Amino acid sequence: MSAVSSRLPVFPWDKLEPYKRTALAHPDGIVDLSVGTPVDPVPALIQEALVAAADSPGYPTVWGTPELRDALTGWCERRLGAVGFAHGNVLPVVGSKELVAWLPTQLGLGAGDKVAYPRLAYPTYEVGARLCGAEPVVYDDPTELDPAGLKLLWLNSPSNPTGRVLPKEELVRIVAWAREHGVLLLSDECYLELGWEADPVSVLHPDVCGGSYEGIVAVHSLSKRSNLAGYRAAFIAGDAAVLGELLQIRKHGGMMTAAPVQAATVAALGDDAHVAEQRARYAARREVLKAALEAHGFRIEHSEASLYLWATRDEPCWETVAYLAEKGVLVAPGDFYGEAGARHVRVAFTATDERVAAAVKRLG
Repeated sequence: MSAVSSRLPVFPWDKLEPYKRTALAHPDGIVDLSVGTPVDPVPALIQEALVAAADSPGYPTVWGTPELRDALTGWCERRLGAVGFAHGNVLPVVGSKELVAWLPTQLGLGAGDKVAYPRLAYPTYEVGARLCGAEPVVYDDPTELDPAGLKLLWLNSPSNPTGRVLPKEELVRIVAWAREHGVLLLSDECYLELGWEADPVSVLHPDVCGGSYEGIVAVHSLSKRSNLAGYRAAFIAGDAAVLGELLQIRKHGGMMTAAPVQAATVAALGDDAHVAEQRARYAARREVLKAALEAHGFRIEHSEASLYLWATRDEPCWETVAYLAEKGVLVAPGDFYGEAGARHVRVAFTATDERVAAAVKRLG
């Protein structure tokens, strides 16, 4: 029996452990800005919905309750500008990382097929390709790719790690190219509600897709907007034919979102106030961290959206990681996201206000 893990890259975060130990030794403790995990409370109305649904002895369905599907379609129309969405255009998933990692396998891709993703990207795009035996391919401009054998094209706007937002005109061009060549386009839009210096647009907006969802699917998550990373609440939306095929596969695989989480998702998508409050927290943290890094000699590139600052001192990223670790601040090296990030670091502003203030003081 061959080990599937042998197809995968080395898990990058293990390399950060020595620097984490250095940062932990700081007299005032570590400021961990390396992982974009929420630290603020789950909004009360979401917790209440989860608790109210706690007595759920039966199996949930993969497609979710009608109430959940109503919430998903309604949010896509209200927030993304989607038009004429039906239940067949949405599908809940057990966190977006699960979807990214296993989608190529569930689509039946394998040897001889190609999966493309940005040169600087979330590592799980590559993992998903390697798990099914497909060939991972990186791009700067996807329309310059050779479409032969290309079955799946990942977009990521706003980007993790850079925070770059693809303009609407660029999205239009890429969607048209993918359709022309019969390439399924997956748009990872998990940070769409966290635009700071740009207004991210979904591929599901009619100005981008022309009112048709053929060949396009968007990925969304409640982890960042609603502090629900621990709930594993996410969904995909778009081409009903693609989602219908995935629904059948996921039924056989038992890939069900827990019933209390489905109820919590309905509550979360029906309320905008808590999203605005969380945005305000992140905006304040972003402002002071960005100013402190720039005053300390860093250059911030892109970073117009998402939960990260893409920063450089024009030196190898691991030197920057080591330098900041000595100050008790832990950041992610840019090469975790591809060789093109070898002189940058990703700085998350998901720490508490107190820890962000500590980082600013140490940089001061």
